Amino acid sequence: MARRSSENTRLVYSSEVGRVSEPQRTHASGPPTDGIVRVSRTSSGRKGKTVTLITGVPHADSGELVRELKRLCGSGGAVKDGVVEIQGDHRAKVVAHLDGRYRVKLAGG
Repeated sequence: MARRSSENTRLVYSSEVGRVSEPQRTHASGPPTDGIVRVSRTSSGRKGKTVTLITGVPHADSGELVRELKRLCGSGGAVKDGVVEIQGDHRAKVVAHLDGRYRVKLAGG
């Protein structure tokens, strides 16, 4: 029988103190950003519907930004997992609108 290393084991219960809680882990608020807002287009996983994706936007700005872009493009949209999604292919409008506020790059094909 192989011995388990101390890295793979953890204390779950002790007769002295009862159930032992796991140490709290700190999670980052999102993926690290490099200061560049990327605008791309995709249709994968959406039954052929095209969606404009905007990544790299600070989390605090994403709620107001999605409202502005929905109004600008005249279409629906949402914020999912920190990514702003606008229905349809509106990359040119989005890049023109965001160019003054952020460093913007077109991503993808």
